[in-house]
Amino acid sequence: MTLLVGEGEILIGLGEGPVTQRLDRSNRHGVVAGATGTGKTVTLQIMAQAFSDAGVPVFAADVKGDLSGIAIAGTPNEKMLARAASMDLTLTPAAPPTVFWDLFGQKGHPIRTTISEMGPLLLARLLELNDVQEGVLTIVFHVADKDGLLLLDLKDLQACLKYVADHASEIGTLYGNVSPATVGSIQRKLLTLQSQGADNFFGEPALRLADIMRTDVAGRGYVNLLAADKLIHSPKLYSTFLLWLLSELFEELPELGDPEKPRLVFFFDEAHLLFNDAPKPLLEKIEQVVRLIRSKGVGVYFVTQNPADIPDAVLGQLGARIQHALRAYTPADQKGLKAAAQSFRVNPSFDTAETIQGLGVGEALVSTLDLKGAPCVVQKTLIRPPASRLGPLTPEERVALIAKSPVAGLYDTAQDRDSAYEVLQGRAQEALRQTEAAQDAAEAEKLRAAEEKVRAREEARETRAAPRARASSRQGMAETFAKSLLRTVASQAGREIMRGLLGGLKRGR
Repeated sequence: MTLLVGEGEILIGLGEGPVTQRLDRSNRHGVVAGATGTGKTVTLQIMAQAFSDAGVPVFAADVKGDLSGIAIAGTPNEKMLARAASMDLTLTPAAPPTVFWDLFGQKGHPIRTTISEMGPLLLARLLELNDVQEGVLTIVFHVADKDGLLLLDLKDLQACLKYVADHASEIGTLYGNVSPATVGSIQRKLLTLQSQGADNFFGEPALRLADIMRTDVAGRGYVNLLAADKLIHSPKLYSTFLLWLLSELFEELPELGDPEKPRLVFFFDEAHLLFNDAPKPLLEKIEQVVRLIRSKGVGVYFVTQNPADIPDAVLGQLGARIQHALRAYTPADQKGLKAAAQSFRVNPSFDTAETIQGLGVGEALVSTLDLKGAPCVVQKTLIRPPASRLGPLTPEERVALIAKSPVAGLYDTAQDRDSAYEVLQGRAQEALRQTEAAQDAAEAEKLRAAEEKVRAREEARETRAAPRARASSRQGMAETFAKSLLRTVASQAGREIMRGLLGGLKRGR
């Protein structure tokens, strides 16, 4: 017979009967675990396509690149056909509508967010800041909000850091000590982040959540694949981005309660990267988001090698559990195996721990939630073969699908509007112009004062008594002749007068 799936359920595989998951319990989250090469990616692929067929959009990280084949209808090989036949299942090749994304804009549409939307807590995680540095970063965000400075990209944040350092004394009196050395440390870590390609992630146009929650004209949900084969080499950027996306969904989506089917299903591959070295405040935020986001109609499925990679506070909130084979070679592995076995509702037909170690490729222990939200008895399950392609797309196929994407052209060109960097640059240039104008005015005033002083000295000299001007020693020919004649006449007359006088005197004697 053909496997029958009830309305509102998706088919995972075949155990003692069809193993399914209820759509109205799919927002209760889940975990897909297992060692490398045991079939986790195929399980993720068949679940993503099943959710899409049910009208549920999906967001998943494609860490190795081989999940991209979901976008093309499969060509079943003999092994897949034999598995379908053993399950009495008709395998019809099909593919869900798919959109490709890439933080670096190389294998999909660019994904961007702004520094403001990321916030100081997640950014501190991304930069690996200590408590003191995180405190200074929080002050920078507060000052930017107060001064109306938009923090959109990394150069905006760098400009605000410099602004805070330049005004450390006055800002420190309001918000606490801001050390230039601490600011310098943050700036150096920003440079490291830029070298990892984070410049491509921060900026505009920022991702609109509506664009990852689309359905096509046939009512199928789009499968959004994040190209993460390069991103995974920057694990902090990878995990921080996915946590930011969860946080944005939590902040923006309205309450929905328990819907008939999720609004969105989110697969978080290599989930251990989210929790590695995470400080306590961040772990608390993750736990809060996972606990509360289900009321927004979002289901989160962590994909990891061992359930022990996930903290107990988060693991306890995961309703669906799909456990592929685990190998217990070390005491740590044995501890993880024991924890995985104890997380299932016991099936008296087999020993859970032993079965986990003996599972073959494409087999898993599966437990989902029933109508009342209680865990079903664990079943050893043969995972059904996918209807889409197993393996990656060719570069040409990927390019063709990106060109036909419903968001083609919306995010491909970066925008750089006026924000904190431009505003602070403008303020600095205005301050420089004012300083230069003040210097010019001061120089002009000094010059005017000097000129006034010189003028005053000249006026003072003119008002003082000065000797009469002497006649010029240069004389014309006529003037010389006249003066000579007058001297001659005067001299002769004088002699005649003198002779007359003397002569008179002599006669009188």
